Amino acid sequence: MNATRPPFTGWIQSSNTITQQFLSIGGRPDIVSLAGGLPAAELYPVEAIRDATDKALKRWGTRILEYGPVEGLYALRETIAARVSAESGGRFVAENVMLMTGAMQGLDLVGKILVDPGDLIVAQVPTYLGALDAWRPRQPRYEKLDWNLDRPGFDEALARAKFAYVVPNYSNPTGALVPQPKRIALLEKVRATGTWLLEDDPYHSIHFDGDPGPDILESDAARYQGSYEGPVIYLGTLSKSIVPGLRVGWAIAATGVIEKMVLAKQSSDLSSSLFTQAVALELLESGFDVEHSRSINELYRERRDVLCREAAARIGDWFEWEIPPGGMFVWMRARDPRIDTNVLYQFALEDKVAFVPGSVFDPDGRDCSAMRVNFTRSSPDAIAEGVVRLERAIKRYLHR
Repeated sequence: MNATRPPFTGWIQSSNTITQQFLSIGGRPDIVSLAGGLPAAELYPVEAIRDATDKALKRWGTRILEYGPVEGLYALRETIAARVSAESGGRFVAENVMLMTGAMQGLDLVGKILVDPGDLIVAQVPTYLGALDAWRPRQPRYEKLDWNLDRPGFDEALARAKFAYVVPNYSNPTGALVPQPKRIALLEKVRATGTWLLEDDPYHSIHFDGDPGPDILESDAARYQGSYEGPVIYLGTLSKSIVPGLRVGWAIAATGVIEKMVLAKQSSDLSSSLFTQAVALELLESGFDVEHSRSINELYRERRDVLCREAAARIGDWFEWEIPPGGMFVWMRARDPRIDTNVLYQFALEDKVAFVPGSVFDPDGRDCSAMRVNFTRSSPDAIAEGVVRLERAIKRYLHR
């Protein structure tokens, strides 16, 4: 008699596999992918990373080839703390910093230490698909944050929530930059209600039309005489500003929060790579990341402009958008109520072009009128060709 194995849990069955699909599509030469949130591979600084690797091995030897402390390489934690202290005027120490395998791991760890099934998360909507996937196992409920912070009931929802989640700098998926007054207003409400604020900031250095101004963490830091002990949990990464393959991200938060995240992390992967952290340290100490961002921004600005120009000429009758001042995405909203971007996506694939339907960025999966279009990964010619194919797909869809 064969035993019946228990089924996989519901969240695994229902979890969105769209990220995996987009990464797969991005490797197909016959498809123009305007879907993934990937940097331009031709800008990956191979020589700088080779030089930093040599320096790291000479400096640390076999120590960076061992298992490391769960918190990460202390020297890199000190460097990150010193940077944010200088930028904010606050005081951060290494104990406020934890290194991780990309900022995505930080989303998972925050969910583990704060969220139980049925708990409420106040989330900027549309919101990052990876965050929704990270917290899906915790089975939370969501209250949507649309930055209308004075609407009735918002303060009560914030007080009930385990945390508020925002991407204020060039949000994924919208590319929007949240104005400083709204950031400060949310910070004040968080402080008044005793709620945590999770600030996800992978795109801070990717800006085309002026500096984004201080992060929410930086705005809060000056309140504290000693090391930072405020409500903001900040996530940063080198995946967009240098290369994703280093898998170096970090959390900055009150020391008690870092301690809880460390406990959650050690049962997850024991420790992240000391080797890549040591390479990252060399790149940050030399200031390479700041210089490299200038090259990235010049290239990405051109690609943004090509996408918006070609889209205005070819699909502007069916979609509208704001030109993003930074980041990696244009959020296009359908003018025509007949358009369901979940269905349009299938037509687009038939015409060998890909985007991301808006529904995956909605916790309820109901926003079927928008799409996220990426401009950083493809060349200007490929972007233009992608828009041509998208125009063809829209016409076929509407005349089906």
